[in-house]
Amino acid sequence: MPFQLKIKPGTRPLIMAILNLTPDSFYRQSRNPGVGMALKATEQFVEEGADIIDLGAESTRPGAVPISVEEEAGRLISVIQEIKKRFSIPISVDTYKPEVARQALDCGADVINDITGLSQFPEMAEQVAQYNAGLILMHMRGTPLKMQSNPVYENLFSELKSFLAGAIETAEQAGVTADAIAIDPGIGFGKTVEHNLSLIAGLKKFKELGKAVVLGASRKSFIGKVLELPVEQRLEGSLVSAVFGMLQGADIIRVHDVAPTRRALAMGRALLDQQETEL
Repeated sequence: MPFQLKIKPGTRPLIMAILNLTPDSFYRQSRNPGVGMALKATEQFVEEGADIIDLGAESTRPGAVPISVEEEAGRLISVIQEIKKRFSIPISVDTYKPEVARQALDCGADVINDITGLSQFPEMAEQVAQYNAGLILMHMRGTPLKMQSNPVYENLFSELKSFLAGAIETAEQAGVTADAIAIDPGIGFGKTVEHNLSLIAGLKKFKELGKAVVLGASRKSFIGKVLELPVEQRLEGSLVSAVFGMLQGADIIRVHDVAPTRRALAMGRALLDQQETEL
């Protein structure tokens, strides 16, 4: 049965815990290179209530330089194998390379999180369909190396929705089932502070595409610029973004801080439920 990414109406969003296997991710405390550190982090995320683990073996921070398939897979595969032996939590793999995805899916990965939204390697969708896996389609302007170089849009929402609609069509034509697809507007991936704020405030517009919506705003630089704080002090801004995302219909929230996010979302969900009762 294909992996399902949609959630039931009236439930809190799924929490996707970020587990970086890289030595150079923008948030130092999220770096867990090697099997031992990755297993320890996974255990903590599971205890704190994460619903999905998102493994990244190549940094995609602004200015990041790509690495080879061999290096990315070398960081990733043994970690997937060991997590699968010890935990039942679903695994998402953050990669845009079909060969890395194939190896990850062979080892039991459940979801592929493609930051290019199939724009670089459309054949990725065929890999996902063959394994009945989930697929997250994200929008990114350019590449991580140059994506923050003067990002300009004539109409932010229409351009992103058009891109994501095309990616959905590519995925479904390749055989990925409808409920196995989620979309992500790509907060921080080729956007200004104002673009990011607009996307979160208007996240509900992406629900018109009929797919689960992912929000990944955790500790990103736009929060730092609004609050004038370094990455280590952006928890509160991340929590507000997560709760606001839930109010705007986000189905999956991708975060560094599982326990605080789970509490914030639970409180937000309780207030929403009460609001619906009062109406």
